[in-house]
Amino acid sequence: MVFSLIIPVYNRPDEVDELLESLSKSDYNEAFEIVLVEDGSSNPCKSVVMNYQGKLNISYYFKQNSGPGDSRNFGMQKAVGNYFIIFDSDCIIPSNYLTEVRKELDREYVDCFGGPDRALDSFSDVQKAINFAMTSFLTTGGIRGGSEKIDKFQPRSFNMGISKKAFEASKGFGNIHPGEDPDLSIRLWNLGFETRLFPKAFVYHKRRIDWEKFSIQVNKFGKARPILNSWYPEHNKLTFFFPTFFMLGLLLAFLLLIFNFDLLLQIYFVYFVIIFLTSGIQNKSIKIGCLSVIAVWKQFYGYGTGFLESFVKIILLKRKPQTTFPNMFFKV
Repeated sequence: MVFSLIIPVYNRPDEVDELLESLSKSDYNEAFEIVLVEDGSSNPCKSVVMNYQGKLNISYYFKQNSGPGDSRNFGMQKAVGNYFIIFDSDCIIPSNYLTEVRKELDREYVDCFGGPDRALDSFSDVQKAINFAMTSFLTTGGIRGGSEKIDKFQPRSFNMGISKKAFEASKGFGNIHPGEDPDLSIRLWNLGFETRLFPKAFVYHKRRIDWEKFSIQVNKFGKARPILNSWYPEHNKLTFFFPTFFMLGLLLAFLLLIFNFDLLLQIYFVYFVIIFLTSGIQNKSIKIGCLSVIAVWKQFYGYGTGFLESFVKIILLKRKPQTTFPNMFFKV
């Protein structure tokens, strides 16, 4: 088994430097290659890649911008390995990552896997708060990942592995973004392939570094889900509606105050106190606990409103996703 690490990048030379530096410290004792695909960047990272030519086996390609999914497909087509591992450029990889992946594959082989993510101490307080919101069992992080069955896991493309066989059978990622990773997982299931979570194969994922970018990202996540539900209704789940129900319930809680009924609002208050305490204790920081309340609010609001808009337009009004949300589809 030969690993090929596929990394699409768009205007992120500093992040690529950190990523390659972490990979240069890998304790994996077998050869692996890195395929870095520059997706039409105006600020390319070729000079950064050149600094690692003596330390790592890197292939560098520059192509016209066509989105992360198509860039990953491009990289897998160019790769020489028979098992592809996909990272986002804003990830930092622990030294034992590849070793843990190999252990899992040797123990129980699977054609597609996904791993979790964590925050480094060096991340900003906002990044740590966002990481809490995106990974905690108390939020949609649990709905997206942690609460899924370990053997029926939908890998996320910031930390994902797929065999060459599965890639060739599925033809890789589609042109929707975000949403390309669950789309690929479902198509793999329909082709008879299995997916699995590798709990110990985690990466340090920076995610978005400010509130505006985070809000835009989770709003798109919300819009993507009804599109996927329209394509694959057999995989629809009631839990996908939870962020929208959460927002509508909060609106109802404020309306009920007109009738001097505040129990529902009290429940919401207790929930956010739990968020504050859990994150504050986990991160050993009152400030991050406070910021996590903001992050969770933005997560639920962004995802919930995006989901509701998409549900109405795509599911109820039967509009075509590509024309309704053209900014979520790359032309390839």
